[in-house]
Amino acid sequence: MGPKKKKKSSGKKKVSKAEQLRLQKEEEERRLKEEEEAQFQAQQEEAARLEKERIEQEQMEKLEAKDQERRESELAELHSLEQKFLSAQQWKTDYRAYGKWEHYLSCDGSPDPTVLQEINTFMSLWRDDQNEDVQLVMEKGEQVLNLIEKLQFLLLDTPPSEITEKETVQYQESILELQNLLHQKYNGATEHLLKTANMYEDSETGNMQAVIKDKNVTFCIWANLKKKVRLKNHMFCDAQHGFDLPKSLAMSSVAVRILHTYYDHVSPLWLQCQSVPRLEVLDSKELTQHSKDNVEEPEEEEKKAREEPSMPTGEEMCSDGRKSAVSFKENSNSIADINETEEEIEKKSEILDIPSQVQHPLTQKEMNEKEEAITDENIVDLQQFVPVGGVYHIDALQLPPQVKQIKDWSMVEVLDVGLQAYPYPPEEAEDATYSPIQITLRLSDNVMYFEDPVIARWDPAGQQWRTDGISNITYERQAQSITFEMRAFYTIALLQDAHLNMPYQAWELQPTGTDEALLIVTTVFATIQIQIKGNQCMLSSVAVEEKDVLSYVTGKWLSPVDLRAVLKKAGVNIFPGAYSHKYVSVNKKAPIAEVRAYQQMALVASAFAFAWSKWNLEAGQEQVVFKVSEHLKADSVKDWSLYMFNGQKAQKLKITETSEAFSEELEEDSEFHSTLYHMLKDFASKEAIDKVETANFLFIDVVYQLLLATRVLTYS
Repeated sequence: MGPKKKKKSSGKKKVSKAEQLRLQKEEEERRLKEEEEAQFQAQQEEAARLEKERIEQEQMEKLEAKDQERRESELAELHSLEQKFLSAQQWKTDYRAYGKWEHYLSCDGSPDPTVLQEINTFMSLWRDDQNEDVQLVMEKGEQVLNLIEKLQFLLLDTPPSEITEKETVQYQESILELQNLLHQKYNGATEHLLKTANMYEDSETGNMQAVIKDKNVTFCIWANLKKKVRLKNHMFCDAQHGFDLPKSLAMSSVAVRILHTYYDHVSPLWLQCQSVPRLEVLDSKELTQHSKDNVEEPEEEEKKAREEPSMPTGEEMCSDGRKSAVSFKENSNSIADINETEEEIEKKSEILDIPSQVQHPLTQKEMNEKEEAITDENIVDLQQFVPVGGVYHIDALQLPPQVKQIKDWSMVEVLDVGLQAYPYPPEEAEDATYSPIQITLRLSDNVMYFEDPVIARWDPAGQQWRTDGISNITYERQAQSITFEMRAFYTIALLQDAHLNMPYQAWELQPTGTDEALLIVTTVFATIQIQIKGNQCMLSSVAVEEKDVLSYVTGKWLSPVDLRAVLKKAGVNIFPGAYSHKYVSVNKKAPIAEVRAYQQMALVASAFAFAWSKWNLEAGQEQVVFKVSEHLKADSVKDWSLYMFNGQKAQKLKITETSEAFSEELEEDSEFHSTLYHMLKDFASKEAIDKVETANFLFIDVVYQLLLATRVLTYS
C-alpha cells in the first residue's frame, strides 16, 4: 500500500472581521446608490407625469374654452334644427283637427267618440236595440272596438297641453261604458242562443254545441239537453277549447260558455292605457330655456318619469265593480314635465267635482306601504306580469226554458230575469264534496309565449288577477294548448312576464334611404326589426330561433303608438314602463343625458347609424356611450367610432369596442362640442350634413318616439 493521501479541507477559509466590515460597507454603499438612483428616477418620472398632466390640462382648458366660446352659437343652431319637433307636433295637431272635420263631412252614421252627446246617443240606441243575434253583435262589436281604440289612441298620443282634464276623464269613462255595453250585448246574445238551443242540437250527442268566431272573439257554447253522465266532456273542434264537467253538472240543466275575446276589457284601465316616458315638445320661446331647466332638476324629472299609477279606493268603483275613469287619471310620464302645485290640483278638483284625494298621486312612502301591504302571493303583480292573448270568460249558465213546437206554433216560457249563472260549487257544498272543472284552451296563434304562461283568474271583488283556485296545469308547447283544473267557473287570462325581453342584448338604428331607417332590437328570445318611413313605422320581422313569426302583424304601416300596442298585445314587449326598473337590472342613466341623446340621434338619423356599445355600462350614470357611423348608402360597410354624451358635452373617444379597458381619453385631433350634432359634424361629409338639414320633420319625430319608447340606452 502506498502512502496515505492528505484529506482536503472541507471548510471555507475563515473571513476576518475586518473583511466582513468592508463587505458590509460596500453593500450599504451600493444599496444607498440604488435608492438614490431609484429616487431620482421616480422624481424624473413624476416630473414628466406632472408635465404631461399640465400639458393635457392646458389642452383640456383650451378645448373647454373653445367649446364655451362657440356654445351659444352651437345651441342656437341646434335649436333651429329642433324646430322640426315643433313642426311635427303642429302637423299632428292639424291632422287630428282634419280627422274630426273629415268625420263630420262623411256623415256615415258612426259617432265621434270624443263628442259626449254622440257617443251617449250611440250607446243608448244600441242598448235599446232588442236584436240579439250573435252575428249582428259581433259586427257591431267591431265598431265598438274601433271607437275604444280611437279614444285610447287620443289618450296616449295627445300632448297634455292639448287635452283638458275634463276631456281625459270623459274619454276614460266612455271607454269603460263601451266595454261594459259590449259585454252586456254578448250576454244578451248568449241568452238568445240558449233559448233556441235545440236548433243547434248535435246529431251524435243530442246536446247543443256551437262555435261562432270572427277576428275579435271566439264564441263557444254548449247546452246540456240530454243530461247524460257519459256526455260530461266536450271539445269544440273548430276552436280546440274543451271541458270536462263534474258528474253533478252533467246531470243538470246547465250550459257552458267559453267566450274568448282577443282584447282585454277586464284588467284595470291604467294597464290598458299605459303611456311611455316622453319629453314635451316646447314652444319656440321655451326651446332656448329648456336646456337650463333640464339641468337643474334631473332627479325630479326622473322621479316624475317613474311615478306609478295610483290604485283606487272603494269609493271610486263603478256600480258594476269596474274601476271608474277618475282613478285612472293619466300620470304624465313626460321626463321634462314640472309637477303641478297643490293649488292647481285643488282648482281642477273643484271644477270637476272630483274628491281631492283622487287627484293627488300617491307619495313614494304611501306607494311603498301599499306594496308592503300586498303580502298575498296569489295576487298577480300587474306591473310585472301582463295578460297576453286576450281573456277567456268561462261560465256555467242556467239553461232557460226551451222553445216547444205545438203544431204550427213555437212556444217558449219568457222569464224576465235575463242570463243567469249556474251556481257552482253549490253554496252548501264543503271543499271536500265537490269536484273541480277541467278546462283545455287552445292558445292563440297571434301571440308569442316565450315562457310557460301563468294562468290567473279575475277576482271582481278585489279587482285583481289571482292564481289560487287553479291547479294541475299542463302546458303543451308544441300543440299550443294548456289544460288545468278550476274550483269554480272563472274569467281566465294567460299572463307573461312583461320584462322577459329586457334588458336587450344589442340594438342598432341605421338609415336605409331618404327619410327611411331600420331599428333592430335583439333580445334573449327574439330579434325585432322595425322599419321607419315618413310619419309611420312597420314591424318588418320578428325572428325567434332564426324563424320569422307573427306574420299577421308584419308589413303593416302604423303610428308608433299603434305599433307599440300591437307588439305588446302579441307578447313581444320591448317598451319599458315607468316602473320597469324595479324588475330589470338596468343600466341607469341620467334623464338629461338619455333624453337629449334620443333627440339628437333622431335629428341626425337620416345620415348616421347608431348602435349598442359595451362601454355604455362602464361610463357611469351621467353619460351615455354608443357607436356611430356615417351611413349614406344602405349597402355600405359601417366604420364605427365611439362617442360619449352627457346632454351638455359630446366627445369622440379614443378607445374602440375591443379595447381592454374603458377610458374617457379623447380621440386624437378631436374636440369637445356642446351638441352631438356638432360633434358628428367635425368628421362628417357635406353630403351627410345636407341630408340631416333636409330630413323630414315627421321622420325625425317617429325615430325619436321609438327611441324614447324602447329606451335602448338604459335597457341594453
